[in-house]
Amino acid sequence: MIRSMTGFGRGEESDGIRNFSVEVKTVNHRYNDVIIKMPKHLSYLEEKIKKYIKKFISRGRVEVYINLEYLDDTTIEVNVNIPLAMAYKRGMESILNELEIEDDVKLSHLLTLPEIIKTERKDMDEDVVWNCLSKALEIALENVVNMRKEEGIALKKDIEIQLGTLEVLIDEIENRAPLVVLEYKDKLKERVAKLLDEGADLDEERINYEVVLFADKSDINEEIVRFKSHINQFLMSLEQTDPVGRKLDFLIQEMNREINTIGSKANDLEIINNVVSIKSQLEKIREQVQNVE
Repeated sequence: MIRSMTGFGRGEESDGIRNFSVEVKTVNHRYNDVIIKMPKHLSYLEEKIKKYIKKFISRGRVEVYINLEYLDDTTIEVNVNIPLAMAYKRGMESILNELEIEDDVKLSHLLTLPEIIKTERKDMDEDVVWNCLSKALEIALENVVNMRKEEGIALKKDIEIQLGTLEVLIDEIENRAPLVVLEYKDKLKERVAKLLDEGADLDEERINYEVVLFADKSDINEEIVRFKSHINQFLMSLEQTDPVGRKLDFLIQEMNREINTIGSKANDLEIINNVVSIKSQLEKIREQVQNVE
């Protein structure tokens, strides 16, 4: 069953120390393009996250938003830079002395200066962090996949309707094609008869020769057979579980190529009208296929 490339999912997981919330949004894209936005201190997990996502999603633009909330202060480390604070204090006292200002250097003054106090996260075990994050990510991705499957069902139904219309139109062309040659023969006889004097015999052999040439130039049987084969392949592909978006896109291109050839060979208004209708239907299907994984 085909899947859409449009989806959204959210997942959350907590291990008592940290709480991860993950949102995943997917839209159509020619390739598998993964964009991750997360806290900088978790950037070492980026490649692992991308590899994990590709187990669930093979095509489309994937936007991942990871939010991390710490539930206690056990992972927070406060560092005080005493040498820097002393250097600041000496510098401030020097200014007071030089400018003969009577004032004291207070702690509140020092705390406003940069790099005196820094808060950092303690080194965390990668496996522990990943264990929590991957669970939240898995929930979000499963929700995305389920949504993409539901969208795929709707896409499949719509495409099957469009393919049914194509089958009707190509059958009409197939049924019309032999009549075009017969009509050409009758019209050719009429034109020749008008050019000849009354009572003159028509050169039936010459007329038949011209009709054969016309039939050969306007023969579209091979194109019709290939076009129908592409429709059958398309229908079978819609039932496959593997991603088939690129294959469907290729089949649309091939069907367009066949119908263009039919249009260039056909010397008949009715067939040309059906060709125009088929090209319109193919464009509708192509737009749908652009969103198939």
